[in-house]
Amino acid sequence: MNIDLAFYLAVFRRRLPYFLATAFLITALSLAIAIVLPPQYESQAKLLLESSQIPDAMAAPTVQAAAVEKLQILEQRLMTRENLLRIARERNVFEDIAKMTPSDIVSEMAKRTDISIRGGQQQATLMHVTFTARSGEVANAVVTDYVTLVLAADVDVRIESAKETLEFFQQETKRLSDRLAQLSAEILQYQNRNADALPDTLQFRMSQLAQLQERLAAAEREIQLSIDQKARLVAIYDAALASGAGALPQTEEARQMQLLRDQLAQARIIYSDSNPRIRILEDKLKVIEEIVRRQTETGASDLGSGGAGTTLKFQIADLDTKLEQLATQKEEMAKQIGALKETIDRTPEVKIGLDGLDREYANIQQQYNTAVANLASASTGERIEVLSKGARVSLLEPATRPDSPSKPKRRTIVLLGLVSGIGAGLGLVLLIELLNRAVRRPKDLIDAFGITPLATIPYMQTPEEVFARRTMILLGAAIFGIGLPVAIYAFHIYFMPLDLFLAKAAAKLGIRL
Repeated sequence: MNIDLAFYLAVFRRRLPYFLATAFLITALSLAIAIVLPPQYESQAKLLLESSQIPDAMAAPTVQAAAVEKLQILEQRLMTRENLLRIARERNVFEDIAKMTPSDIVSEMAKRTDISIRGGQQQATLMHVTFTARSGEVANAVVTDYVTLVLAADVDVRIESAKETLEFFQQETKRLSDRLAQLSAEILQYQNRNADALPDTLQFRMSQLAQLQERLAAAEREIQLSIDQKARLVAIYDAALASGAGALPQTEEARQMQLLRDQLAQARIIYSDSNPRIRILEDKLKVIEEIVRRQTETGASDLGSGGAGTTLKFQIADLDTKLEQLATQKEEMAKQIGALKETIDRTPEVKIGLDGLDREYANIQQQYNTAVANLASASTGERIEVLSKGARVSLLEPATRPDSPSKPKRRTIVLLGLVSGIGAGLGLVLLIELLNRAVRRPKDLIDAFGITPLATIPYMQTPEEVFARRTMILLGAAIFGIGLPVAIYAFHIYFMPLDLFLAKAAAKLGIRL
């Protein structure tokens, strides 16, 4: 494939005005931008997050957070609306700050501020704070204020967190202590209310119950023996009284009793037990026997001259007294046994309630012990933070006043404009040629009509046409060379500052200048 370089060079020479105009236009625009853009001074400070000066094994600090997270928290505290407004107004960061709204001030301050955090495992954690301003003094002052706020916020965060932790565990310890005292009072009240059924005295009460049951059985046996003994004595007395009726002096009632007994015995031979006469005799006999018994007990009669009757009466009276005492003892022991059984039956229920209170007390006691240990750690941690012995942010490199502006890169802008202009000019020439379908060489005739010309005669320009063409080129160059900078300057002065216009355009495009 043969390339006709002479033809392309001729085409380029013919389109050279377009190329030059485009390249000159873009280069002039970039030059104007480089000249018009105000200088921007950049100041930077470097902060370092130091590790705790006291080993964690000896005293763990109260404030524990990831290094990067801690610096991010400090960044958020720094970039608050209040801080940005105050610094911008105190340092007069913007020339027309009086005309700017608070939202615009905050937005511009945020755009001009650059905070980067770098860190990782086995690496130091650093924070770079950078600010770009219209002068070196302003940039240095703003970064200095930033650093001051970050260091103050670090101290506030550490001490505030340590104090809040200490106060929390103080309140928790007091709450648990009060709860322990309340539970102690509840346990004591519960024990006093159920003192007769406590689990600790169950074995003692069961042994008491066994002893009372044994004593009750013994008392019942003794009562039975006393009853039998009394019955025998009464029988002896009655027998002696009956056998000695003719020989011993008897009372009138004793003689009537004996007579009634004889009459009853004779009547039973004749009549049945349900006969009214038998019932009348039995009733009379009971009455007279009771009278004779009372006389015997009071000594109204005697069974002989030796006083044997009196002795029997005294023995029977002693047995009656003993039986009364034994009955009273039996009744008292029965009550005691009933009370003991009732307390023994209540013991499981009391034990369940007491165990519940004891478990709650043990749990609260464990929480209290943990809270006391944490309180001691919190107190130590608070002391560490107050003395700045824990992890802290320190100033590694302070902000310095820049000697020269960091922005804009004027040479870079002009160079990029020149390269862009050349590229755009070549592109424009190429586009024009691609859109031009005119016949300009013999090859075009052959391709278009399929004929081979004998000779070709180029277009011959007259001197007037050459002069007019050169005049148009010079006029266009003058317009671009003079009119374009004048238009850019007028736009910058009368309509909108060029730097502000570029900043807004870049913001809409998502580009950060």
